[in-house]
Amino acid sequence: MDPSGMPRTGVGVDVHGFAADGSRELWLAGLLWPGEVGLEGHSDADVACHAACDALFSAAGVGDLGTHFGTSRPELAGASGRTLLAEAARIVREAGFEIGNVAVQVIGNRPRIGTQRHLAEQAMTAAVGAPVSLSGTTSDGLGLTGRGEGIAAIATALVIART
Repeated sequence: MDPSGMPRTGVGVDVHGFAADGSRELWLAGLLWPGEVGLEGHSDADVACHAACDALFSAAGVGDLGTHFGTSRPELAGASGRTLLAEAARIVREAGFEIGNVAVQVIGNRPRIGTQRHLAEQAMTAAVGAPVSLSGTTSDGLGLTGRGEGIAAIATALVIART
């Protein structure tokens, strides 16, 4: 059977701890969350955008976040998650795929995703050029997210090979 034209799915995960000194702003799902402590990372540490990038790369079979945007690329230090997400979408399309959609779930005690869900979905959708849905949950006090030490995100992506 010829797999071209068949939908492909991918999964991405990203986790970052909060900046110990509180000196970073929180960028999450392509948005600045004023008054929230930011996450440590090479770029802006936007776990939602990073997980979405990995899901897209996984679905297309073109590597992962480290392959394309790793710490070996100093020009990406401080890069925005939206910039990386737009570039990931470009790479996936260049590899011969159309993007169906991306779904992202953020896991953490804060911030409350529902307060800016619509704006975050708009920001991520604009970066991907395809629908992105966003949800949030907690981990009932378990693990680093439950203890309030950081935020995690899990994403899935659907891509379709161009025939």
